[in-house]
Amino acid sequence: MIENALPDDPTPTPLKTTPLDAWHRRLGARMVPFAGYAMPVQYDFGGDLAMRCKGGVMAEHLHTRAAAGLFDVSHMGQAKLLGATAAAALERLVPGDILGLKPGRQRYTLLTNEAGGIKDDLMVANLGNEALFLVVNASRKDDDFTHIAASIPSAVTLELQEDRALLALQGPEAANVLSALAPEAAQLRFMAVAPLTIAGIPCLVSRSGYTGEDGYEISVPAADAEALADAIIANPAVVPAGLGARDSLRLEAGLCLYGNDIDELTTPVEAGLTWVIGKRRKMEWDFPGGLAIRDQLDNGAHRKRVGIRPDGRAPARAHTEIVADDGTDAGSITSGGFGPTVNAPIAMGYVRKDLAADGTPVHVIVRGKPLPAVVAPLPFVPHRYAT
Repeated sequence: MIENALPDDPTPTPLKTTPLDAWHRRLGARMVPFAGYAMPVQYDFGGDLAMRCKGGVMAEHLHTRAAAGLFDVSHMGQAKLLGATAAAALERLVPGDILGLKPGRQRYTLLTNEAGGIKDDLMVANLGNEALFLVVNASRKDDDFTHIAASIPSAVTLELQEDRALLALQGPEAANVLSALAPEAAQLRFMAVAPLTIAGIPCLVSRSGYTGEDGYEISVPAADAEALADAIIANPAVVPAGLGARDSLRLEAGLCLYGNDIDELTTPVEAGLTWVIGKRRKMEWDFPGGLAIRDQLDNGAHRKRVGIRPDGRAPARAHTEIVADDGTDAGSITSGGFGPTVNAPIAMGYVRKDLAADGTPVHVIVRGKPLPAVVAPLPFVPHRYAT
């Protein structure tokens, strides 16, 4: 749904586009609004691509699991944090150990609020030379960058990278595909980051992603995005994949989507994300909400994020009610759908702590009817990250 510019303004705000907008449309993408952008949800392939993959969410999902999919994630926010005290400044806002992040390494962390809620989840890379590289969620980037800019000292500079695109190459063939264009890519370990020249284009590459598969995220100058995308999909192992497949892949991998599975009313303890809190930070608790989070770690949270496996074939979507066997309220689904790899409906959600153990029977209310389900371990599909 497109938000209005003003509450009483009937004119919808025009959607932003990524540098690959024309490229998507040329390949038969079905475009939808997402986080204020026109984004491809799936493709209707023709020509050579049709021989590789018939298109559609399920086919793109399965092709990514079997070979490689190329995703446009240029709507995400990219920025550099520059200065001798940049790491210390960012560490005041997140529970991660940023001062201990070595050059050429990347870390997943969280921006937290004073109540211990999650303002956003983000990736932070140490580029060396007193520079950090940040990637934040599209729906939160304006708030995030405003928050960070207002919180850093004058000696640290936040430099938005608005002239760059971001591509994600994911799947078991990703390393072979990218190393054919940039041999150094094969040497990157999981969560490593390095400047690489790919098909003659200077890029910043991290070995990471959002599918549970091995892969890379590639920051590239916007003017070169189409040329890079064309060079990558020239490999017969790769097909473009849209937001639909990206969502079903990350759900199978048990990865959170901001605004669904985590938000400002959700703590890292409830979300099962306490592993992001650095060992040293657990001695200090000097980040926003640190004391509230420590209290939950010590005394337990009232609810917990879990996997849910509904019986049958009917998926339980976001906001579906979960009830206990005795009919009492148990929680709600935050993400749900059909898992093509597991060939069954899957979901994530929050349940009362007394119902959070794997194997606990519950019911999900689908179209007004209680359907049997069971609390299940996450992820639904094992991660296959590079070692």
